[in-house]
Amino acid sequence: MNPVSPQIGTVFVPVSDIEEARDWYCGMLGVPADDKVLLDHLYILPMEGAGLVLDSKIYSPGAVFQVPAFHFNTADIHAAHAFMKTRGVELTEVNDDQWFNFRDPDGNVLMICQIPPATE
Repeated sequence: MNPVSPQIGTVFVPVSDIEEARDWYCGMLGVPADDKVLLDHLYILPMEGAGLVLDSKIYSPGAVFQVPAFHFNTADIHAAHAFMKTRGVELTEVNDDQWFNFRDPDGNVLMICQIPPATE
């Protein structure tokens, strides 16, 4: 029996200002920013599935994601793209009607992908 589970627990994102990053990510995801910052450098985002932790202790310009380490899901890639445009972030065009990349305020490259609806 393998002691390592085939699942992702949490992804850590390097951010320079934990409170600013908390507010930005919570606003982008439409989740409340009412949990407190832990140990003066960690914020656990309320997520479904794998966890996402913002961490200002691991931040440095060299630690910023240059390629997406994960993606956020959407059922409507074009609506998600239009929404991110309203947030004033740097983003690519939608590729293959399936995905686009964007940068958070610290320059981390992130991705949003359209996930097909579950088939019955």
